[in-house]
Amino acid sequence: MSNGARVRRWLVPTAALATMGVLAACSGGGTASPTGSDSGSAAAENVALEFQQWWEPELPDGALRGMMDDFEAANPGITVELLSGPYATTKEQVVAGAATGTMADVVGLDGAWVYDFAKQGSIANLTDAMSTAGYDDSELASQVQVDGATYMIPVVNFVYPLFTNDDILASAGVTAPPTNRTEFADAASKISQLGDGTAGWALNLSVETPSGIQNGFMSWLWSSGGTMLKDGQPDVINDDVRTLTEFVKGMWDDGAISAGAFNMKEQDMVEEFTNARVGMMVDSLAHVNMIRENNPDLNFSISPIPAVDGFTGERGIPYASWGIGLSSNTEHPAEALKLIEFLMSKDVNSSLATVANAFPGNSESTPDFSQSDPLFQKAFDIYKAGYPANEFTGLPVAEELMREFSENLQMALAGQQTVDEALQKSQDAWMTHF
Repeated sequence: MSNGARVRRWLVPTAALATMGVLAACSGGGTASPTGSDSGSAAAENVALEFQQWWEPELPDGALRGMMDDFEAANPGITVELLSGPYATTKEQVVAGAATGTMADVVGLDGAWVYDFAKQGSIANLTDAMSTAGYDDSELASQVQVDGATYMIPVVNFVYPLFTNDDILASAGVTAPPTNRTEFADAASKISQLGDGTAGWALNLSVETPSGIQNGFMSWLWSSGGTMLKDGQPDVINDDVRTLTEFVKGMWDDGAISAGAFNMKEQDMVEEFTNARVGMMVDSLAHVNMIRENNPDLNFSISPIPAVDGFTGERGIPYASWGIGLSSNTEHPAEALKLIEFLMSKDVNSSLATVANAFPGNSESTPDFSQSDPLFQKAFDIYKAGYPANEFTGLPVAEELMREFSENLQMALAGQQTVDEALQKSQDAWMTHF
């Protein structure tokens, strides 16, 4: 975020998910007493909050617990129990808790889960909760909404820039990372002609874990200001999506995309790049340290995802968030909201973004990357120059939408149907979910 210098915007569905700008300060306004208690009894009551998330295992040891200790010190009588586990395990437990009404008071959320949880009534309407508590939300960079009400707040964000192996590019006669689609296709083609099985572009299109459609495919649409929606409804038959699909089809026919793309998952793509078997990929900034550790000699850089030739507008950059929400069944909504307010406050959010190597959800926060890999500061500059974009956030059955698109895209790339047929079939399949 640009410290409030100009309005930021998130590219999100207009019906299921409202587009939000930079909002004003997460002040200490969230001080409402628990329902049914006066201020005196609230002060005397000991409240234990459960906070379920996958963040703690991905942070330095003790980092999140230390923040919870600070929260407890600032809020006597409130304690926080961290329920932590890997992302996949947390997802299973949160889904189970949503179905049984046993969700933790405060819960880490992925944007792809929000629509279904909101419709189930398992997560609370944060718009109402913030209003009741007198919570000033104006420093929040974004809010994920369903039917006009907020159900998730992105706490920190992880962006997906273009990664390039600069030694491979140099070997192919490419002097700088590509900035537009023509340059990208040319670079990928030259890399693929180097031989030894080296591919120009790794594109993960696995239908088992179809996030590649979000991060590796539609990201190219958003980088040029395009959209896959119209008035909140599917619109994958528009000219921008068609042009992008034809662009990818052309690169596939040219042999510039890794041959195993149809079964490739994100971790496979990162392994190919780390082992210098591919020249370029679109991937999460979160993998920078892992790539450095696994191949210290790899000479790579990051840059914005190339845009359509001649594009001069703001570029969208795909992102994933550590989002946060409240259980609709929590017995302590005021105290739970205080925890969210704490995490979204300027200084705490800056610290969390710094240790997570991520970008803050508070528009006034600035991470300190002085002790980090220089690529993190470069990525932050890219982030500030554009806007985070992910139209799948808040859509119904988001992963199924990606899977259906990937299936049809693969058939088009394999020559089993035309681009127009693939897009129309995807459009028809998507409409059944809306």
